[in-house]
Amino acid sequence: EKTMNARRNRSNLYPPVLWKIGVRFLWMHRWQSILMVLGITLGVAVMVAIDLANASASRAFQLSTQAITGKTTHQITGGPLGLDESVYVNLRRQGLLDQAEPVISAYVSSPQIGNRPLDLLGIDPLVDAPFHDYLSGSGHDLRQEQLTPFLTQPGALMISSDLAERYGLKLGSKLTLVVAGRAQPAFIAGLITPSDALVKQALDGTLLADIATAQEITGELGKIDRIDLILPTDSTPIVKTLEAHLPTGIQLNPVEASTGSIAQMTAAFSLNLSALSLLALVVGLFLIYNTMTFSVVRRRELFGALRCLGFTGREIFLLVMSEAFIVGVIGSLFGIGLGILMGYRTVGMVGQTINDLYFTTTVEAVGIPFSSLVRGGLAGLLATLFTASLPAWEASTVPPQAALSRSGLEKKTRRNVLWMAFGGFGLILMGGVLFLFPVQTILFGFTGTLAVVVGFALLAAITMVFLLRALGPLLVKIFGFLGRMAPRNLINTLSRTSVAVAALMVAVAVTIGVSLMIDSFRYTVDLWLKQTLQGDVYITAPSFTANRSTVLIDPQVVQAVEHWPGLARVDLQRSTNLQSTRGTVQVSATNNYTFGLERSYFSVKDPPQAIWKAMEQGAVLISEPLAQRLGLNTGSTITLSSPEGWKSFPVEGIYYDYASSEGTLYMAMDNYQRFWHDSGVTAIGIRLPAGTNPDTITNNLQNGLELRRQQQVIIESNQTLRDEVLKVFDRTFAITAALRILATVVAFIGILSTLMLLQLEKQREIGILRAIGLTGRQLWQLVMLETGLMGLVAGVLAAPTGYVISLILIYIINQRSFGWTLQQDIQPSAFLQGLAIAVIAALLAGIYPAGKLSHMEAADAIRYE
Repeated sequence: EKTMNARRNRSNLYPPVLWKIGVRFLWMHRWQSILMVLGITLGVAVMVAIDLANASASRAFQLSTQAITGKTTHQITGGPLGLDESVYVNLRRQGLLDQAEPVISAYVSSPQIGNRPLDLLGIDPLVDAPFHDYLSGSGHDLRQEQLTPFLTQPGALMISSDLAERYGLKLGSKLTLVVAGRAQPAFIAGLITPSDALVKQALDGTLLADIATAQEITGELGKIDRIDLILPTDSTPIVKTLEAHLPTGIQLNPVEASTGSIAQMTAAFSLNLSALSLLALVVGLFLIYNTMTFSVVRRRELFGALRCLGFTGREIFLLVMSEAFIVGVIGSLFGIGLGILMGYRTVGMVGQTINDLYFTTTVEAVGIPFSSLVRGGLAGLLATLFTASLPAWEASTVPPQAALSRSGLEKKTRRNVLWMAFGGFGLILMGGVLFLFPVQTILFGFTGTLAVVVGFALLAAITMVFLLRALGPLLVKIFGFLGRMAPRNLINTLSRTSVAVAALMVAVAVTIGVSLMIDSFRYTVDLWLKQTLQGDVYITAPSFTANRSTVLIDPQVVQAVEHWPGLARVDLQRSTNLQSTRGTVQVSATNNYTFGLERSYFSVKDPPQAIWKAMEQGAVLISEPLAQRLGLNTGSTITLSSPEGWKSFPVEGIYYDYASSEGTLYMAMDNYQRFWHDSGVTAIGIRLPAGTNPDTITNNLQNGLELRRQQQVIIESNQTLRDEVLKVFDRTFAITAALRILATVVAFIGILSTLMLLQLEKQREIGILRAIGLTGRQLWQLVMLETGLMGLVAGVLAAPTGYVISLILIYIINQRSFGWTLQQDIQPSAFLQGLAIAVIAALLAGIYPAGKLSHMEAADAIRYE
């Protein structure tokens, strides 16, 4: 009974005692604590910033979609030319439509509203009430004097009162709307006061117009884009009835089908960003592990003494974990704050990339999702506790007598070097096996990447031993006895130095891996542009997306260019979206008869010289991302919806393409026009006679077409267009470049933390050396030589690690995220820069402890405890 009471009293006593000891240690070693907190802060900040960007982009898409679709459950859509309004009229007359509304939707901009993307939504106010709350919801305060001009006057628009206030607009303000390069006059006929925050955000980028007004503004008289429907939950009989009465080539689909396919576009981009943010967290994990391990090793004698005084292994474990918990909470809170600040910049970068590559979002102001903050904070805290659990377990399981012996730890570490190496190779092999499974989840890929990185980190100790012993004779010749002392000191303190080298190596390896991935991607895109952009001058209509325009060019412009003097050849292209039996497909039709010769192929049925003939006979070419997304192969068939019914096309080949992660299908222009009755053109490629200056022709076209057209078009030379594409590429990877910088900062912090603690712990040894005649200058040389050697070892090991990380990013992450096969471009400069970063970071980190120790009196140093 006495024993039980004693144990009960200890259980009540030690938790607060352990907390006090942990807090006291963290406070007494403030620099060490600050560096730990900083490492956690940076890792959490990157995760929060990218998560905020992904969540914001997703939310902006949802709000943009909601502004357009409202409570719509199904949509009736036509082909590239939309629907004739008679389809709606006939279905109404037949009594087949109950809750239905004709809709026109087009992206526009206005100089009076910041030239930002806006969604012009043409609706029928008489039947709109069930679909949207814009005109009928409570609190909108729309008076008859606003509704009357909205329904009767040309160019009348309604916008939210918040949007009007932001840009200094009021009732009656005149606007100029730019639609597909054409300027159209409009004015504000009414202001909508949103009834709730959700409607307020949805209306942030929306202009409402009567459907007749929208037809006039867009120039699509007699046409509508779609018919919105609200059908009951069990709508199967109604859907079958409607489909039976729809004209050939017109589709009835649930709203989720279209919004889901668009959401899938950004899923790959978000996955890729999340993978990179987790890489940054891995760097932070090693920094935390490095610092916590050093903290435990440094207090090994103290823990041994506590064990001798009666502390149990469990209490030692809780002591270390309590310190980790305190640091993790503080670091995560700071990381959330920094992540919010970084997120504002990151949101803009991600939003621009999505507008460039995927779809146009008209909603700009999106709040901060609380879930992103919680996820980032929990990730930082759990990562800290998990990382600290390893050194805490080691501290709690070591026998008291062994804990009091410093030499025993170092002997044990040196004995385990070979086993650590075997474990490292095992983890690398395990990571490779994990990547063999074609699983698209980020958790699986992250686990494999973590296994590979940790595996290489376990090779740090054996790499240090072999490399330092190999350099020993050379160092002695150059630095004398200091060249003998420095490598021996590092090997003799392997329990400390190997962890620091591993942390620095991982940070530098990430910078190398990401650099190789970006360089390879840019190299591949540059080769692709040289191969695909064979024209000398290109003409497109203005669009809000950078990789593909579906905006029609005025037929007068097309006709003028086709008859323009001095041109060798004019290639036309029509890009649009078509429905297939496997979902929406991006389709481009071309009359470029050398198209088959201007592509590199993943697989192809006929020789390149025979591809165009096969395309004229009905075959199509598909890009690698489309083939991967739809599971198609060369020789397969793809079925598309046309006004003449479903048409099947054989796949002639699969070509490499980097314009879209959704993929593109190419067909001959004659076949497209025959089946879809669409003579529109969205891009013009001009080839010039040899020796003609493209800039001269570009200027002549700009000046000549300006006099005979109303539509503004973009006319660019080959080099200008190539430069613009590379600018989009650089914008896309701006976040990745920021992660490289962050990893470098974390690398410097990690080595600075370790070197400060290592050198300060050796004060007694340094004092003895000073007492027997070591000068301050020699001490400087010794410390800087040790730090330089640590940086050298980290840089050497970072080279193969970074190379493997680049292979993972190129052939696993990018391939599974986007479906792109990249050509690896290995530049020695990436490895040399990594080595330089490692050595310079180590040398810079050694300046402060070297200066501090060189000014310390020998007697004070010897007395140091």
